Formats: sequence, structure tokens, C-alpha cells
Amino acid sequence: MGSTTSAKNGTWRNWGGNVSARPAREVAPASVEELAAAVRKAAEDGLKVKAVGTGHSFTSIAATDGVLVRPHLLTGIRNIDRDAMTVTVEAGTPLKRLNVALAREGLSLTNMGDIMEQTVSGATSTGTHGTGRESASIAAQIKGLELVTADGSVLTCSEKENPEVFAAARIGLGALGVVTAITFAVEPVFLLTAREEPMPLDRVLAEFDQLWSENEHFEFYWFPHTGTTTTKRNNRSAGPEQPVGRLAGWFEDEFLSNGVFQAANWVGRAVPAGIPALARISSRALSARTYTDIPYKVFTSPRRVRFVEMEYAVPRDALTDTLRELKRMIDRSDLRVSFPVEVRTAPADDITLSTAAGRDSAYVAVHMFRGTPYQRYFTAAEHIFTAHEGRPHWGKVHTRDAAYLSGVYPGFGEFTALRDRLDPERRFQNDYLRRVLGA
Repeated sequence: MGSTTSAKNGTWRNWGGNVSARPAREVAPASVEELAAAVRKAAEDGLKVKAVGTGHSFTSIAATDGVLVRPHLLTGIRNIDRDAMTVTVEAGTPLKRLNVALAREGLSLTNMGDIMEQTVSGATSTGTHGTGRESASIAAQIKGLELVTADGSVLTCSEKENPEVFAAARIGLGALGVVTAITFAVEPVFLLTAREEPMPLDRVLAEFDQLWSENEHFEFYWFPHTGTTTTKRNNRSAGPEQPVGRLAGWFEDEFLSNGVFQAANWVGRAVPAGIPALARISSRALSARTYTDIPYKVFTSPRRVRFVEMEYAVPRDALTDTLRELKRMIDRSDLRVSFPVEVRTAPADDITLSTAAGRDSAYVAVHMFRGTPYQRYFTAAEHIFTAHEGRPHWGKVHTRDAAYLSGVYPGFGEFTALRDRLDPERRFQNDYLRRVLGA
């Protein structure tokens, strides 16, 4: 599954290259029955079990020295229900394959993140999200789940069936069982018009509430060392379709966002003092553009420049303070940051460990080019995020533990109690879960 999982000498690595693991063995079940048997066998052998997706998490959430479950044979659409407007997919299905298959059927998810390399279960289990005024994370669009629990039994849940499991397992961190299938709410495919344009940071922050309330999907990227942002508004459109021209698309998405950006990052890694100048050039290089297309072609874009990322959800009304503090911190330091800071939003939802659980949220993501030291920047940023009761993205770099997380998640105790019931022997435990959920 992608360049993430080199089987060189049995070592698994994630996409960002910052996590590796050496499992005792790997299994690639082709059915739910085979997966259940593999979980029972692991228990007999006293081994832990972890499923991996495409390794797009920057935390060690999928790392194990026990049995590594690879999902690439558990893929495809199981069922489309046009009356209920749902689609059930096998857990290992990559989002990009789901999006293309749904479009072919005249269907679409309501909202999605900005990359689609991940598997559906990897993306939802870690709380992957895009940006939206009313529409929330991918997990919030789940209507039903099937998972293999620690004793090898298959459990299904929805709002009506095992609702207490459903409340938690939609973003289950791999702690409650191995997800085998997901039922998503879908809708007839629609068109989105994207409007991308540069805007001064001061203006974006001053007008943030208005920009948020006037657009179905608003996000922006701020370039550190500059006062410039690139804003993106996505709104439903009656059409006609006006996709990005092939040449313009290649220039903006491949050449500027991936090619030149990669080169600028190489230069920045070699000569950090040059980064502010490069940032000013990068922030000016992207011009305004408008295009209309089906959702996955508007929401998502290729990410070929490898990076490491930290992202926190803060209460939406704390966003402007958080960003001003972040800017002040970078301006006062000798940090050289070549990646833009990404800002998105989500409405409150009812998933136990969702970063937007019970509160309207804004996401602030900081990135560093792979291979550059990121600890000092991320530590300083994390200090700002946690001062605003930030909740870290489960699949991105952070240093929080159960003591902190139990204070920012009202339902934390409900989740750990459910885990005690479903996995009393901690079959699905690893170092990361021990840290974030407690022993």
C-alpha cells in the first residue's frame, strides 16, 4: 500500500518516515472470517494486534511488535442502498477508490479531507476531516460499522444497534477492535465552485467569522514570515462544470504546489536563512483562480512533498487569538518555517473522541519538511494550542497523554470504560494507546 510499508527486513514505516516498527508477523486477511481467525490466533500466541492503513498517520498509532494486519485484500464496495442513501465499503478501501467508484454511481460523500490516499478505516479511526460550516469529519458521515473485537467475534453497530459502541467506534483509534466494514451516508453527486485567492492575514483574521458563516467550506493557508494567506472557499454550484484546465492544473498543483515547493524546501533545508525570502516568493506565486467540479476533485489535491505535521483543534472562537500568538512566536524566534500553516473548521459532533466532540472547532496545522528538525517549532506551537484547551489530531505529532486528554474530552471516561469491556486484555494495545488512553 504505497511507499509507506517497505517490507525490507520486516520493518514497517509510515508515510512521513518518522515511525517504524518490526512486527512479529503480518497477515493480509481476505475476509472477515480470516481476520477473526487471525485475532484469535494472536491471542493464543500472546501477541498484540494492530491494523495499518496506508501509514498516513505521523503518530505511532498503528505500530506494533505483534501481528500487523494489512487491509489491502479487504477492499471494495459491499452494498449501495439507494433508498437509505448509504454505501457499505470494506475497511481497507482507499478513499481515492471510493470517491471514483461513488462518482461513477452518481454519488458522493458530503465532505472529505484534502488528501485521499488513506484507507476508509484508517482515515475515520484517526478523525480525518476537511473543513465545513455544517458538514463535519468523514467519521461523522458514518451510519454503521462492523468490527472484529478482541475475542474474535464480529460486532455491528449503528445508532439503533449497540449505540454506545457506535458513539465511540466511529473514531476508535484502533483501540476497540479491527474495523472490517463501514457504512457511509452518501448523496447524489453535486458540483462545488472553488474560489482560491490571496488575502492579507490581518484581513482574514478580522473577517474570519464572516468568511466562515458565508461559505459552506472555508479554509486558508498562512505563510509564516509573511503577512499573506491563500484562502479557499468551496460552495455548492448549479454549474456548469469548469474544471481547472489541464495546463493550469499541472502548473498550480504539480509544478508550484509540489515541484517548486519541493525544490524550495530542499533549499530551505540546506540554507534555513533563505526560508523567509522563499516564503515571500511562494506566497506571491499562487494567484487567484475559480473552478467548478465534482466534490473529490475540489476537496482533495495531491501531496507529493513529504512532511511531518502537528494539528490541534481549538474552540472556534479561540482561533484568531491562537493564530496571532503563533505568528508572534515565530516572528520573535529564529525558527525558519517553510511550510504554510493550514486552518480549517468543523461543527460540533457527537463522537466520543472526535476532536470536534461537543464544540465548534477550528483546526490549526503546522508542518515541517521531512528531514528538517521540527521539535522546537512543534513544541512552541503545542504550548499555544494547549493553552486554549486544544485537542490533538490522533494521527499527527503531539506529546499529550491520558492525564491531559481526559481533561479536554468530556466523554474520555466513557471511551475507556467501553475499551475495558471490549478489550479487557488489551489485545489492541500499543505504546501510543497506552500513552493517550492510559494503561
